[in-house]
Amino acid sequence: MGAEREARACAAFYGTRDLAPTVLSCLRCLRHFAGSTAKRCREKHLEEALQLTRVLSEGLQALGEAEARPLLRCVLAFQMEATSSSSSFQKLEQMVTQLAVGKEGLLAQEVNTLLAGLALQGEVLSPGDLQSVSMFLEESSLGRQHWRQNLASLLQCLATTLHWVLQGQPTPGSTWGYLVIKACLQVFQALPKDVAPLVWSTTGKSETLQSLLGLLLEVVWGKALNKDTRLLAGTALSMLVNTAPQPQYGASAVLTLFQLPSQAGTGELKFGELVVEVPPVLEPDGLEKLVLTRGLLTCCKMDILSCQLEGFPHKACLLLDMVFPAVCALIREQKDCHYYCFQACALWLQRLREGLAALWHLTGTHILAQDTKLLQEVSQLLWNNAETPVEGVSEFIHSSFRLLLEIYHLECQHFQDQERPLYQQMLQRVVSMPWQIKARYVPLCTIVPYMGSQQVLDAYPDLPQHLLSCLSTNHLCPAAAEVYKVLVQQQCSEWRGGQQGTEVALAEQWAQRWLPLLSQALCSPLPILQSNTANHLLTWTLRQLPATQALLAAQFGGQDTMSLRAWVSLLKAQKSVAGALPLGDEALERLSHCLGTHEEGVRLAALGLLCCSPNTNQPLSGTEMQLLQEFLPLNLNCDSSSFRQLLQAAVRKALVRLRDSSLAQLRGKAPRRSGLAGGAEQLTQAVGFVEWLLQLSIASLSPGSNYQRKKTALLLLAAVLETCTDTWSPDRKKGQPPRTMATLLSYARQSGCWDFFSQPNLLALLSCLQDSTNEIRDLASELLVRYFPATFPEPIALALFQLAQDTLGSPRVQEAEAGAVLMKTILQKSDSGTMKSLSLQAEAALTVPSRGLCFAQHLLHVLQAQYKVACQDLLRAAATTPMHGAIAALRRCLLQVPEVAVSMQAAELVQSWQELLTCLVTTVRDITSLLLGALQSQQGPGADEQAAAPSFAEMGNAIGSLIMLGKGRGREEEEGDSVLLSEEHNLILTCCWVSVKEIGLLLGGLAELLLSPALSAAELGPLLPLPTLQMATRVFQEILLRCRHWGAVEGCSMGFTKFCAALLNYPDPELQAIPRAVLEQGLEALSGPRSSSITRRAAGFPMLFLCIVSGEAPVQARPLLTHCIQTLLTLATTALPQDWDQTLDLPQVCALHVLQTLVRGAGLGGAVLCHATPMMALALQGLGSPCWAMRNAAIQLFSALTTRLLGQPWSHRDGCPSEGLSLHAFLGQHPKLGAVLLGELKVATAPTSGGPLLHPALHAILTLLAQLQPGADSPSSPSAPFLEPLLGLAESPIYAVRAMAAKALVPVVPPPQRCRLLLQLAQQLPAAPGQIRSHNAVHGHLLQMRALLASATGTGRLSVEALHPVALQLEARGWLLSPAQRCPLVRATFLQVLTLLPTSFSPGFAQYIHDTISTKLGSLAQGGESGCAEPQVGSAVLHQTMAHFMCSEAARLADSERIAAVCSLLQQPNPDIQLAILSWVIAGEGGTCKEVENALGLTLLRSFGMVPGSFQFGDEDGAQVERWCAALEECSQSTWSEVLRLAAGRSLQMAGADVVWRSLRAACPSLVPVALRLINMAIHLLQDEEREVRHEASGFASLLQQSPGELLRDGCIFVQDNVGLQSLLELLLREFGEHPETFNSLLQHLPILDLRSVVEELEANKAASLYKEDEPNVFAEPAVLARQLLPVLVQLLEKAPTGSPLHASALQWLESTGPSVLRDLQYCKHCWSQGTAVCWGMKALGCAKLHTALAVLLVRAQLVAQVLQVLGEGATTMPGLGCGTQELEQELELVQGLLVQHGLAPVPNQDNAPGKLGLLWGTDSSRHAAV
Repeated sequence: MGAEREARACAAFYGTRDLAPTVLSCLRCLRHFAGSTAKRCREKHLEEALQLTRVLSEGLQALGEAEARPLLRCVLAFQMEATSSSSSFQKLEQMVTQLAVGKEGLLAQEVNTLLAGLALQGEVLSPGDLQSVSMFLEESSLGRQHWRQNLASLLQCLATTLHWVLQGQPTPGSTWGYLVIKACLQVFQALPKDVAPLVWSTTGKSETLQSLLGLLLEVVWGKALNKDTRLLAGTALSMLVNTAPQPQYGASAVLTLFQLPSQAGTGELKFGELVVEVPPVLEPDGLEKLVLTRGLLTCCKMDILSCQLEGFPHKACLLLDMVFPAVCALIREQKDCHYYCFQACALWLQRLREGLAALWHLTGTHILAQDTKLLQEVSQLLWNNAETPVEGVSEFIHSSFRLLLEIYHLECQHFQDQERPLYQQMLQRVVSMPWQIKARYVPLCTIVPYMGSQQVLDAYPDLPQHLLSCLSTNHLCPAAAEVYKVLVQQQCSEWRGGQQGTEVALAEQWAQRWLPLLSQALCSPLPILQSNTANHLLTWTLRQLPATQALLAAQFGGQDTMSLRAWVSLLKAQKSVAGALPLGDEALERLSHCLGTHEEGVRLAALGLLCCSPNTNQPLSGTEMQLLQEFLPLNLNCDSSSFRQLLQAAVRKALVRLRDSSLAQLRGKAPRRSGLAGGAEQLTQAVGFVEWLLQLSIASLSPGSNYQRKKTALLLLAAVLETCTDTWSPDRKKGQPPRTMATLLSYARQSGCWDFFSQPNLLALLSCLQDSTNEIRDLASELLVRYFPATFPEPIALALFQLAQDTLGSPRVQEAEAGAVLMKTILQKSDSGTMKSLSLQAEAALTVPSRGLCFAQHLLHVLQAQYKVACQDLLRAAATTPMHGAIAALRRCLLQVPEVAVSMQAAELVQSWQELLTCLVTTVRDITSLLLGALQSQQGPGADEQAAAPSFAEMGNAIGSLIMLGKGRGREEEEGDSVLLSEEHNLILTCCWVSVKEIGLLLGGLAELLLSPALSAAELGPLLPLPTLQMATRVFQEILLRCRHWGAVEGCSMGFTKFCAALLNYPDPELQAIPRAVLEQGLEALSGPRSSSITRRAAGFPMLFLCIVSGEAPVQARPLLTHCIQTLLTLATTALPQDWDQTLDLPQVCALHVLQTLVRGAGLGGAVLCHATPMMALALQGLGSPCWAMRNAAIQLFSALTTRLLGQPWSHRDGCPSEGLSLHAFLGQHPKLGAVLLGELKVATAPTSGGPLLHPALHAILTLLAQLQPGADSPSSPSAPFLEPLLGLAESPIYAVRAMAAKALVPVVPPPQRCRLLLQLAQQLPAAPGQIRSHNAVHGHLLQMRALLASATGTGRLSVEALHPVALQLEARGWLLSPAQRCPLVRATFLQVLTLLPTSFSPGFAQYIHDTISTKLGSLAQGGESGCAEPQVGSAVLHQTMAHFMCSEAARLADSERIAAVCSLLQQPNPDIQLAILSWVIAGEGGTCKEVENALGLTLLRSFGMVPGSFQFGDEDGAQVERWCAALEECSQSTWSEVLRLAAGRSLQMAGADVVWRSLRAACPSLVPVALRLINMAIHLLQDEEREVRHEASGFASLLQQSPGELLRDGCIFVQDNVGLQSLLELLLREFGEHPETFNSLLQHLPILDLRSVVEELEANKAASLYKEDEPNVFAEPAVLARQLLPVLVQLLEKAPTGSPLHASALQWLESTGPSVLRDLQYCKHCWSQGTAVCWGMKALGCAKLHTALAVLLVRAQLVAQVLQVLGEGATTMPGLGCGTQELEQELELVQGLLVQHGLAPVPNQDNAPGKLGLLWGTDSSRHAAV
C-alpha cells in the first residue's frame, strides 16, 4: 500500500523534529481512517486529522520545501487511495490545501508526479486508476490543470481501456465499463474548451477522440450489457455535444444521432469533424433511443436544444420536434425501463420551462395552446400513466403535472390570455375519479394555487369527506395531507390578503371548513385515522394557525377513550410547537388517567407527551420523571410488539433529553427555565432516574419473567446503553454519543451510579442467552458484544463455553440454537489468552493467531464427531448428538462475526481457511447424503440418489427401521398402530429436517461472504475453489429434489438464492456457468419422461428455478429469467397426450406449477410482469383443459398473477380492502393483457346456437375485473369495450356468473356515467308480469343495479336529485316486490336495490313497500301463505332481506311504531328472521340509533325471562351467588379453555362489581367472603395469557374504581391490566383490611415450589428429551406477583390491631410455613457458599424454575420476618423456628447476597437510588407543572 509506505517514511522523517507529536497524531488518524470500513468511523478519524492539519499548517509555513514535502506526499498518497469516496477526497483536498499554504508550487509538482504515473501511453487503466482520474478532474483544481496539459495521453488511455473492456466484458456486474464512461464524461465536462478543437476543428481533429466516440456509440447501441453504463454513455455524448462552438453545430450532431437507429450497421456518422462507422445493433431493445434522449435532457445546453434546425419546412427545434416525439414513443413502448422513460418526460418538461423565452422567440406563438396537439399529447401521456405502480415513477408524474401547469400559467401570462380552460378541465377530471385513486391528489394540489381554494371546494364539495377516507388508508394518507396543507395555505393567503384579520378571526374561518374534519378524525375509533391525522395535520395546523388550539380543545373535553386520545394528541402537538407546556392540576390528573387507561394508543400518546420535546437539551421536569416512574413498571409486560417498540422510542427521547440537558448543565450552558430545579439537583435527578431505569431493566431480565417483560426490558436497556455510554457504533449514522460524554459518565460514577457493566448486569444478560426465543437471545448477545468490555472474565468464559458445548448437543431446536448463540458470543468476547484456556479440539489452537479459525476448527471437529456417531446409530445421534446445533454454531461464527471475515483476508491464513472450508463443505455433503438417504432406507454418502423425494409412507417405514436398529434387533415386535408419532420418530425427523435446513443456510451464506468483492481478491485464489462450489451445488440440488419438509426447503431456498447470486455476480465465467447449468438440467428434467411425481412429492423442485433466477442482478436484463419463462411457456402449451397416467405429473402441469412459483417469488418483484400477458393467456387456456391437474395448476397460476398485477389489498378503515388501481390504469399499463381479457369475454358472450353454456375462464376474468376501481370518464377510455359484454352477461343462466358480472361492471363504469346506466337498466325491467322475457335477465339487471348503487355509497354517494329518475322507473315496476313475482330471489334483489335508495321514493311508494313487507312477514307468523305448500329456493334470503329492510327503516326514521314492529319480528319463531335481525345488530348497521338497539336488547332479555333492573337479592339469594362464584372460580383456571375463561371474565365484569359494593354495605355482610373470592379471581385472571381475558378482568377492576352510586358503565374508562391489579390490592387494603380471609386469599398467589427438587434436577444434568411440558400459563409471573403482594401483606399485618383474627391467620400461616422457609434458606446458603454449584451454576443462571423458586422463597422469608416482628416474642418460640426477627433478617441478607453474586436474585435497592424527583403534581396546587 503506497499510503502506508509514505506514512512510515513521513514518521521517520519527522521523528526528531518539533512537529513530531502533531505529525504522528495526524498520521495515526489517517491510518485509522484507511483501516476502517464503517463510514462513520472513517469520517470521524478524517475530521480529527483535518483539525490537526490546521495546527500543522502554521508550523510548515516556517519550514522549507524539503521539510514540507514528506507530509504533503503522505497526505496525497492517502488521497489517491480515497478516490472511491467523494466526501473523503474533499476533506483530504482541504488538508492538502491547508498544508501547502505558501508552497503551492511544491504541491503542483507533487500532484503532477503522482498523476503522471496513471495515464501511461496506451495502457489499460484499472478501476482504481479510473476513479482517481475522475476524482481529480471533479474535485481538484491542480488535477484538472494536470489533465489539461496531458489531455492527449489521457484520451488515448481512456480509448484503450474502453476498447479492452468492450472486447473482454469482465463481468456483467463489473463497474469497469461504467468507470471508463464516467471518466470520459468528466473530461468533456471539466475541460470543454480543450476538447472542442479536437471535435469541431478541421485542423485540430483528434483520431483518438474519434475512436473514443465510436466506442461510446457501441456502448449506447448495446455492446455493454449494463443498463446504467449505457445511460451514462448517453450523458457523456451530450456533454461532448456541449463543447460545440456554435449551437447549430451541436444541433446538427444531435440530429444525426437521432437518425442513427434507422441506419444501424450501415454508413458513417459525421459528428462535427469526427467521422465514425455506425455501430451495428447487437440485440435491438429500444434502449438506445432512451439513452440518447435522456442524455440530452440531462445536460445538453438549452441554446442547442432550442436553436432552429435547418432543412425543416417549419421553424423546428430539437426540444419540440425531435426529443418530445422520442419521449412519447418511449413511454408507449412499455419496455422494462419505465423509471427512466418517465424521468425523461419530467426532464423534458423541466427543459421546456427553462427555454420558454427562446422557444417563444423561435415559434412566435403558444406552445401549449388549448387546441395544440402538443398539450393534448402531454396531458394524455400523464393521465394514462398516473397510476403506474413502478417504484419512483409516480414522483416523476407528480413533478410533470406541476411543471405542465406552471408552463401553462407562464404562457397565459406572457400572451395575456384571460381564458384558461385547462384548469377547469383538469379539476373536472380529478372530481370524476374515485377517491381511492392516489394519482388524483397531486394534480389537485397543483390546481389549487391557480384556481383558488374557494373555487376548488365549490366544485368538489365531497373533498373533506374524501380526505377523511384517505387518512384512514396508509398509502393515500400523504397525498391527502398534502391536499389539506395546500388548501389551508391558499385559504390563509387569501384571507390575509383580503381581510387583514386577526389570528383568532383566521382560526374561526378555518374552523367553518376544517374543524369538523379534524375533530371527527382525532376522535375516530380507528387508530390509523387518528394517528395519521395527528401526525400529518394537527401539528402543521397549530404551526400555521396557533389560535386553532382553543377551538380544538373545546371539542375534546369528554371522558371517553377517544376524546382522551384526541386531547393528548393535541397537547403533544402543542408542546412540539411551543416547547414547554404548563398544565394545571386538573389537566395533570386527566393525563394520569390517560397513562393508566387500557387503550394502548392513549397510553402511548400520553407517554410521548411526557418524553418528547422540540429541544433535546430541555430537561425532564420532576413531574415528568415521577409519572414515568409510575408508568414504566406497569407496562413492561405488554404483549404488543408495536407497543414495545414505540415505548422504547419514547424512552430513548427522554434519555436523550436527560443526557443533553445534563451535559449542558455541566458545561454551564443550560437554558434557564422557570419552574425547574437547580443545576445540582437537576443533575442528581437525571443521574438517579437513569440508574433507576437501569436497575428496573436488569431486574426484569430474570428467567422467571415472561417473554414480554424480558423483551421490553432488553429494549429499555438498549436505549440506556445507547444513550448513556460513550460506546461508538460504527454502523449507525445517527445516535452516536456526544464527544463530552466522558464528563457526564465521570460525574455519575462518582455518585456511585451508572455501573453499566457490573457483574450482576453481565450475569443477567448471560441468562438471556439461554432463553427459548431467538429474539431475546439475539438482542442480549448484541448488547453484550456492542457495549460490554472486550473480553469476558475467564471463569465466566470457561463456564459459558462448557454450557455451550452441552446445549449444542441438545435435541431441542431452541436449546441447540441457544448453544450456537453462546458459541458466537464467546468467540466475540474472547482474546488469545481466553482461547488458550478453552479446551478447543483444534489442531492449531495454540499456534494459529486467528481466534475465528481456531473456533471454526473446533466446531468442525465437533460436527465430524457427531457425524461419525450418526453413521453408526442415527437414533442415538438424534437423541444425544444431533448435528443441527454444531452447524448453526458454524453458520453464526463464520458469517456473523466481522473479525472472522477480516481474518479470511489475511494472506498468511488463506491456505488454512481454504482447507477448513473445503473440509466443511465435504462434511455437510456427507451429512446431507446420510440424512436424506436414511429417510429413503439408504445409508451412507455413497447411496444412490433417487429422482424424487420419498413419500410419507416410505419415510415412515425407513424411520421405523432406524428405530428398530437403534433399539437392538431383539426388540422387533410391533407395538401396535398409534395415531401419534413416537418420540423416537420425532427425534429422527427433527434431526434430519433441521440439519438439512441449517446446511442450506450455511452454504448460501458462505458463498455470499466468500465470493464478495472484499474476500474474492485473495492473492492465493478464492477461498472456495471451483470443485468445492460444484460440490455445494450438488448438495443444494440433493436437498431441493429429495426433501419434502417445507421448513427445510424454505431454509435451503434462502441459502441457494444467496449462493446463485454470489456465483452469477462473480467475475469468473466458470462460476457464472454453474447456476446456468443447473437451470438447464432442471428444465431438461422437467420436460423429460419420468417414473415418479416431482412437483407433488418434492416441494423444493419449483424452488430450484426460483432461486436461480432470483440470483440475477436486478440491473441486468435477466436473461436466465427470460429463458426460463419462455421455455416453461413453450412446454406448458404443448398438447396433452391422448392417454396420460393420473399418478404421474404431466410436464405441462409441472411447468404451470413452476411458473406459479416464479410469479409468487418476492425476490423477482415486478420483473415477471413483462411476461404477464402470455402467462395469463396460458392460465385462462388451462382452465378449460380436460385434465384436472392442469385446471388446478392453472387456477393457482391465475391467482398468483392477479396478486402480482394488482398488489396486496390496502388496509382501509375497518379492515375492508380498498384497491387503489383503476381499470383504466390497469389497461394502460398492460394493453396486451387487456386485449386477452376482452377477447375471452367476447367469446363467452358471443351468441351460440346449441353450443356450450359453460366457459371455464369466464369467472376468473370477472373476478379479476371486480378487484379494480372505476377510472376517470374519458371518450377514449380503454375500458369502454368491456361494457357491452358485461351487460350481456346479465342473462347468463348461471347464478355465479350473473353475480360476478355485476361486481365486474362497477370498475368499467366511470362515476359520472352511473346514473345514466342505472336509468337504462331500470327501464329494461318489466313493467308488468306479462312482459318478462327471462327471469335470469331480470335478476341479472337487478344485480347490476345493486352493485352500482352499493359502490356509490359513502364518500362516492350519488345525489338524490340524480337518482330521482331511477326511482321513478322503479316505482313503476313495484310489482316485482309483490307476490305476483313468483321468484323469491328476484323479489329479494329488487328490495335490496330499493334499500339503497331510501330517500328517493314518494311517500306512497314507501308505504307500499312497508305494507308489502309487513303482509309477507305477518303471513309467516300465521303459519305460511296460501298457494305455496313447499318451500321455494331463495325464500330464506327474501325473508332476511325484508327483516333487514325493516330494521334499517326503523333506525333511519327512529319511529316508535316501526321499532315495535321490529321487536315483534324478533319474537317470531322464524329462525331466518331472528338471524337477520341479530346479524343486523351485530354488524352495527343501525349506526347511532340507540333506540332500536335498546329496544331489541330489552326484547331479548324478556325472551330469556330476565327483566332489567330486577337484579335485587338479599340474604336468601346468597346460595345462588355462591354457586355463581364457584362456577366462575372453576372456569377461570388456567387449565380450562380460553372460551370458558373469557366467559368467566365477562360474567365477573357484568355482575361482580355490584356484588362487591353490596358486600360493603351493612345489610349484606354475608357477601364479604364472596367479594373476596371475586377479587381473588380477578387477580388471577389479570395474569391470564389471553389479552381478551385480562381485558375483561381489568373492566371489573375499573368498575370498582367508580363510586357505588355512579353506575357509569358506558362512560367508565377501562384501566390497564397492571393498574387494575394495583387498584384491586388498594381496595383490599382500604375496604377489606380487617377481614381475616383477606390475608389468606392473597397468600394463595404465593406458589409453593420445591426448591430442593429443582436443584437436584439441575445437578443430575439428565439428557434432555425432545419436548418438554408446556406451562399452562406462559404469561403468568409468580415471582413478579409475589414481590407485588409483599408490601400489601405487610401493610395488612401492620394495620390489623393486636389480637385480631388476621393476626391469628398470620400465626397459623407462620406455623405451617416458617420452618420450611428457614430450611430452604439454609439449603441455599449451603449450595452457593461452598462452591458446590460451580459445575451447574451457568445452567442455573437460565433456569426459570429455579429463579421463580428463589424469588418466592425470598418473599416468603421477608414475610416471615415481618410476621415475627408484628406478632412479637410469642411467635419466636414456635417449634421449628428457633430464631428471632433479627437473626432471620441477617440470614436472609446473607443468602440474598450469595444469590446476587451468582446472578440468581436482583440487586437490593441501594441508597443511591433516586430520591424525590421534585414536586408531585398533586402536592402543591399553587404551582403548575410543565410537561
